[in-house]
Amino acid sequence: MRLVDEVAVREQPRREPAILVVGRVTGLREHLRWFDAKPLFGRRILVTRPRDQAREMSELIESLGGEAIEAPFIRIVPPEDYSEFDAAVASIGNYDWLVFSSANAVEAFMNRLEASPLDLRALSRTRLCAVGPATTERLKQYGLKVDLVPAEYRAESIIEAFTTSGHVKGLSVLIPRADIGREIVGDELRRQGAHVTEVVAYRTVVVDPQREGEPDIYRMLLDRQLDVVTFASASSVRSFVRAIGKDQAADLMR
Repeated sequence: MRLVDEVAVREQPRREPAILVVGRVTGLREHLRWFDAKPLFGRRILVTRPRDQAREMSELIESLGGEAIEAPFIRIVPPEDYSEFDAAVASIGNYDWLVFSSANAVEAFMNRLEASPLDLRALSRTRLCAVGPATTERLKQYGLKVDLVPAEYRAESIIEAFTTSGHVKGLSVLIPRADIGREIVGDELRRQGAHVTEVVAYRTVVVDPQREGEPDIYRMLLDRQLDVVTFASASSVRSFVRAIGKDQAADLMR
């Protein structure tokens, strides 16, 4: 039997380091199995966020015993033309509200503010609305307190929060957003009488998932090597479907 085991080991293609435990100490397994008792043990989870934003989520997954597979399907890049964005930043003191729907929008706005002759004091009379804890936390890192946070992290909740917080009619609102961001917030605020300016603060670019050095996600899905696929934005979903193929994505995700 030992000879058979040795042959099996020699023919095993995998060569990762391993530990072999024999004897009475194996009886301590139930007392020492702290890692495989974690809630995500054995789960392989795909993180589709841009790589520079994926670390926090990947570390959380791995702290819970899972294996994080990072494969970004979008990349955040600056707008092709800053003129409208810079004009809005320069006149920020004329706006009653500044609405951020993502941490990316916060970063883009602060970068342009820093590049202008102004600084954070220009926001002294402008109230801030942030969607979600990540956006709120990013503003706090700049020493800014948020005036309005919707109960849910979606566009419709922003409208409800504005409506319940007071009169919308006559308010001047600036919304820095992605180039493919939803227009429902701006459209509804306009319908209620607000003066809304929307500017492209950043663009989301589709990333080729088959580029060199990246995991073969299509093959991993086909071979059922992934347990969970995570998306942090609608643009990630659209890019994933575009890269994998609409019909193929629907089939593989089943």
